[in-house]
Amino acid sequence: MVSEFHSLSEKIAQLAELAQSLRRENAELRLSAAAMATENADLSKRMQEASRRISALLEKMPVPEKDQEAA
Repeated sequence: MVSEFHSLSEKIAQLAELAQSLRRENAELRLSAAAMATENADLSKRMQEASRRISALLEKMPVPEKDQEAA
């Protein structure tokens, strides 16, 4: 009977250790996800700005004569 309690006690200790490990991993993953979301938002802003700047440059480009006749 004592060995059964000892075995159960060890299993409970292992379970508690696993639960704590999973809590730490979860916290790390939440931080990582938040950092990635911030980076994603920054990259999205940069892409929008690049797209806006490219559109502005394209509008400033002269239209070739061949295309002007078709228009």
